[in-house]
Amino acid sequence: MKKIIQITLVLLTYISFAQQTPAPAQSEFILITGATAHIGNGNVMENAAVGFIDGKITYVGSAGSINASEYNKVIDATGKHVYPGFIALNATLGLVEIDAVRATDDEDEVGTFIPHIRSLIAYNAESKVVESMRPNGVLMGQITPRGGRISGTSSIVQFDAWNWEDAAIKTDDGIYLNWPRTTKRGNPWRGEDPGIKPNKEYSSEVEEINNFLSAAKAYLQGDMNPRNLPHEATKGLFDGTQKLYIHTNGEREITDVVNFAEKIGISKVVIVGGDQADKVSKMLASKNIPVLLRRPHRLPSGEDENIKHTFMLASILDKAGVLTSIDVSGSMERMNTRNLPFYAGSFAAYGLEKEKAVKLITGNAAKIAGIDDTAGTLTVGKDATLFISEGDALDMRTNILSKAYIQGRDISLESHQTELWKRYSEKFNQK
Repeated sequence: MKKIIQITLVLLTYISFAQQTPAPAQSEFILITGATAHIGNGNVMENAAVGFIDGKITYVGSAGSINASEYNKVIDATGKHVYPGFIALNATLGLVEIDAVRATDDEDEVGTFIPHIRSLIAYNAESKVVESMRPNGVLMGQITPRGGRISGTSSIVQFDAWNWEDAAIKTDDGIYLNWPRTTKRGNPWRGEDPGIKPNKEYSSEVEEINNFLSAAKAYLQGDMNPRNLPHEATKGLFDGTQKLYIHTNGEREITDVVNFAEKIGISKVVIVGGDQADKVSKMLASKNIPVLLRRPHRLPSGEDENIKHTFMLASILDKAGVLTSIDVSGSMERMNTRNLPFYAGSFAAYGLEKEKAVKLITGNAAKIAGIDDTAGTLTVGKDATLFISEGDALDMRTNILSKAYIQGRDISLESHQTELWKRYSEKFNQK
């Protein structure tokens, strides 16, 4: 009897903390009219209309050029703004629920070179943290593993699903690699000077990566017998169907990464971090290598850099012609991923044009992730993953969503946070 009670309590706890039921498939022909449409490609359209049916966008144009009577449901969005759903890249959403509870943490695996580890199958579609992304317009994300030298394989998901199979938009899109650093800090716990010093193991660590990927390439060109899952998982890197995302920040490291990828035959590389990408921006632009910039709300990595350098990077790289988006990793990254539009807004405050800032987390993000054929912009034929905001979606004061759709489905904007707000907003009105 005691065990039955315990099991019942566990089930009730799980049910009470589960995400809302995913929205049903779109059944009505919907038209949003009168809004300012932020297309996601750098363009903006005033007094626009956006129509969609069966989860696909069927019309984007002037509100005065469309017959609203042809639609089952017309939403008057006069004075409001329509955006494509924002896309969070290099996120661990759904892999960790509560940082302090080890049983809910599944962001990394034991091992150094583990490209065959797929983050997608560990993704929790019912995460309360994932649910809290939607009220800010973050409707899709690249779910990425952590740890090791090669962490594993990422996948792209949408944030209103029953399970990881339903959530998947693009499976196994890329592999993440942590590049060594040329410098390191001493560990005072070991009696070392805490200052920065050269990493004497840098060359050997790079050679270790080279040996693994060279062996993988030789394996793929052979009879692949006996089967080697880590080597087999790198196939997409060499045939161009996957991208290699490389965490690195320094000028020398970025240069070494580019030269290494060319030498070993990996054609699609993305720099993740890129603190000093501006110093090699011409090279990155000429070789069409994108950069996921670390979020701007931090101090610069170099002691002699402008204190506002992290806020100015997006503008500098954009002017140099480098395809850029935002890396959401860092302190409290899962909770802070909901601030993605405000990171873009911070870049806009320091030299980047507002619509290009929107593009960072829409059109650019979709292109880097390889889903720009179905997402990232308000374009006829693409998925109707979009939202209506009362104001500027990059401004936390005015980014108030009234409607959001994922593949045409009218999703809930309620979350644990909105429930608490409603509860406590009435506290002091009670007598």
